[in-house]
Amino acid sequence: MTRRLEGRVALVTGASRGLGASAAIALAREGAHIIATARTEGGLTELDDEIKKVGGSATLVPVDIKDFPAIDRLGAAIFDRWKKLDILVGNAGVLGKLTPVAHADPKMWDEVMAVNVTANYRLIRSMDPLLRQSDAGRAVFVTSGLAHKCWAYWGPYSISKAALEAMVKTYAAENATTAVRANCFSPGATRTDMRARAMPGEDPMTLPHPDEVAAQIVPMCEASFSDNGGVWKYAPEGLFKQF
Repeated sequence: MTRRLEGRVALVTGASRGLGASAAIALAREGAHIIATARTEGGLTELDDEIKKVGGSATLVPVDIKDFPAIDRLGAAIFDRWKKLDILVGNAGVLGKLTPVAHADPKMWDEVMAVNVTANYRLIRSMDPLLRQSDAGRAVFVTSGLAHKCWAYWGPYSISKAALEAMVKTYAAENATTAVRANCFSPGATRTDMRARAMPGEDPMTLPHPDEVAAQIVPMCEASFSDNGGVWKYAPEGLFKQF
């Protein structure tokens, strides 16, 4: 049986755990070679074991997503080895501290913006030439419903995700006449460590597992997925376009 992403090269950030790890495994199961980045080398090693179990292959890149020159070096390394990038999944993100905007610590604010916004800009900057070398470059960035709901005390996170969506939509518009398509994926409440920190009183077993949610990222990475500049949301009954 031909796998849906056979022969494709996919870069996944924040791939050592949670939704990122599940996305990497789901893409690998469909035949994509995974370039997995994360800060924790141990987590990447565990991911590699899981990818091998589904018959996939991976290149592990331990890197702090805030090391922006390292992102440039990664782009150069991908070009040297593959000459292209078919799939980019910008998943790495941080929650920050839940606090009134007026009380937000500047250091915490800067970290949230660096990881959730600037790192993804640097990924676009470095990977765009490689995505354009693909016959169907696909970029998917993980957003949140908080980009629109704007709950009290979630300011840094909400603002960063709103900025991310604006950036991805702009990038998508700039690629309207190319073979590159860029969209956002909103996973909703998912059984992850970040969700547990944000909602400590919530029963995680009432939430979908990251594997279930990440499976809906796969069709967004296929060459046949033609939407551009959309925000697509996970739902148990299937992926749907939210905005």
